[in-house]
Amino acid sequence: MDRVKFRTQILNRHLHRPSLSSPSSSIEPSICLQYSPPELAETSQFDTRSMRELMDNHNFADRDWLYGLMIQSKLFCSKERGGKLFVSPDYNQSMEQQREMTMKRIGYLLDCGVFEGWLTGKGVESELRKFSFLEVIGMFDHSLAIKIGVHFFLWGGAVQFFGTKRHHEKWLKDTENYKVKGCFAMTELGHGSNVRGIETITTYDSNTGEFVINTPCESAQKYWIGGAANHATHTIVFSQLNIDGKNQGVHAFIAQIRDSDGNVCPNIRISDCGHKIGLNGVDNGRIWFDNVRIPRENLLNSVADVSLDGKYLSAITDPDQRFAAFLAPLTSGRVTIAAAAIYSSKISLAIAIRYSLTRRAFSVSPNGPEVLLLDYPSHQRRLLPLLAKTYAMSFAENYLKMLYVKRTPELIKTIHVVSSAFKATLTWHNMRTLQECREACGGQGLKTENRVGHLKSEYDVQSTFEGDNNVLMQQVSKALLAEYVAAKKRNKPFNGLGLDHMNKSCPVIPSKPTSSTLRSVEFQTNIFCLRERDLLNRFAAEVSQHQGQGESKEHALIVSYQLAEDLGRAFSDRAILQTILEAETTLSAGPLKNILGLLRSMYTLITLEEDAAFLRYGYLSTDTAAAVRKEVAKLCSELRPHALALVSSFGIPDAFLSPIAFNWVDANSWSSVQD
Repeated sequence: MDRVKFRTQILNRHLHRPSLSSPSSSIEPSICLQYSPPELAETSQFDTRSMRELMDNHNFADRDWLYGLMIQSKLFCSKERGGKLFVSPDYNQSMEQQREMTMKRIGYLLDCGVFEGWLTGKGVESELRKFSFLEVIGMFDHSLAIKIGVHFFLWGGAVQFFGTKRHHEKWLKDTENYKVKGCFAMTELGHGSNVRGIETITTYDSNTGEFVINTPCESAQKYWIGGAANHATHTIVFSQLNIDGKNQGVHAFIAQIRDSDGNVCPNIRISDCGHKIGLNGVDNGRIWFDNVRIPRENLLNSVADVSLDGKYLSAITDPDQRFAAFLAPLTSGRVTIAAAAIYSSKISLAIAIRYSLTRRAFSVSPNGPEVLLLDYPSHQRRLLPLLAKTYAMSFAENYLKMLYVKRTPELIKTIHVVSSAFKATLTWHNMRTLQECREACGGQGLKTENRVGHLKSEYDVQSTFEGDNNVLMQQVSKALLAEYVAAKKRNKPFNGLGLDHMNKSCPVIPSKPTSSTLRSVEFQTNIFCLRERDLLNRFAAEVSQHQGQGESKEHALIVSYQLAEDLGRAFSDRAILQTILEAETTLSAGPLKNILGLLRSMYTLITLEEDAAFLRYGYLSTDTAAAVRKEVAKLCSELRPHALALVSSFGIPDAFLSPIAFNWVDANSWSSVQD
């Protein structure tokens, strides 16, 4: 019998079978659920390749080349499920096994030429290639990306930016080819975000021309040092530099901690930090220094130096400015973390949305078919606003990367503020997205092979390392306050950190905005700018009030933390909106521009709905807030037909997703168990 006719008869019997309560009816097996690829029912109304190029922004061919390298190697744990090949780390391995697999994968990537030019290459193109490769690697395994990031961006970056020609010639090439394995010893047991407070002490012995590094107390032990527990041969040591009894502040030194055979060097003690909730492919360790002697040349001396006879030399006399100069190059870590957060969100949304386009639950009529999860308005409301936010934040991350790779001395402050704001905002968004996607996948979201649930524990650390998110947001607000005070003091217009909108008259928000008004660029820009300018005025006034009562500036900032947090988010949200608007302006009229407009409106309006500040400070009336809520629901229904195309535009290979993103019936069949 013709197969189509046969299946039609089965479906007909299933849909029109007699009531089982009838005594004359025979019991027949009903048709089982069948997987149907969403591509059969969902059509794209815009060019997904063009959208991917807009999103990834650079190095598309390089990314695809690396995807292929990883998929074809058995080192990346390829496994067939439901007729498709998937790659994902084996989290059933012990901590020790995961660490060794990380190093084997690094060796494979090294042999394939992936790291060529990561430290010795010059120019914007070289840096963007490096960023694109790290993003692809992180999509496979966060541990692998972090291990590589510590080696190249922290150890290698410190040598590159804190060091001078003598350091570059000695260390960069050997770092690039892994003859030297580096780590980065900044954090201590007693000090994390407060780098200025670290307790490791380095003195200079002019008799031998050596620095002597010491861990004076247990709280000074270097802690959470990625690579230190097993593999690193050298480290950058951040330490207080004491010259002739005077503390010159925090400086960076190169110290060897293991020999070429992996033996710990004399006067060095190393201990493992142990098992973690995630990132167990990274060997985090603790380091103690017991009168460790290093050559004078091992001081990274781009900012300050010590002469052979022990004289402290620096062109920057102000200790605060000198400390800022030391930390300025470290923004690359925040740039890569923000990017990793967005690609993690893309993976989880691609999996959850694809699953929701094939998984059904409940019927809306007695004999009707079950409804696709994503056809429920409540399910759309859970996932589609997060999808729009992820799109908006992708453009923000692209802006940050370009800002960084085209950096100039004049941009250092801007890069610090923007990277702090985006790192916090994007990593918070990622954790929320992962949780929602895990729940949206139901019980399947709990399976490690389906990725989403496990990614939560792998990425949770992002809100802490390279700067605690709350601390970073306070730094953002302090920087905005400094701009405010300087502009008022000079009686000149604002011209930094995107605050030029404060030079214009205060925006007026319509009391009863229509749907078209809510979706207009003018309304969206005005409401975000109004919030930022008002919160900055309030923050400045509150800090000034506390200082007027005799409190120090530092204490005034601490007690004004609530306004500081609101202001930091306002700055970040407005800056993100600006980046998606700039992306829109590059497009001519057509489907791509239209869908980007929907995403931008969803991003803006869901932010208005979720941030209580808009009601708290009166930027929105309760009636307008209700109108915003209704508009979000409308946008969900309008974005629903584009959901598959939007996640397909991420350009993520199928192998980097998970079985429930595709034929989850076959992936869970008895035959798959036997395989």
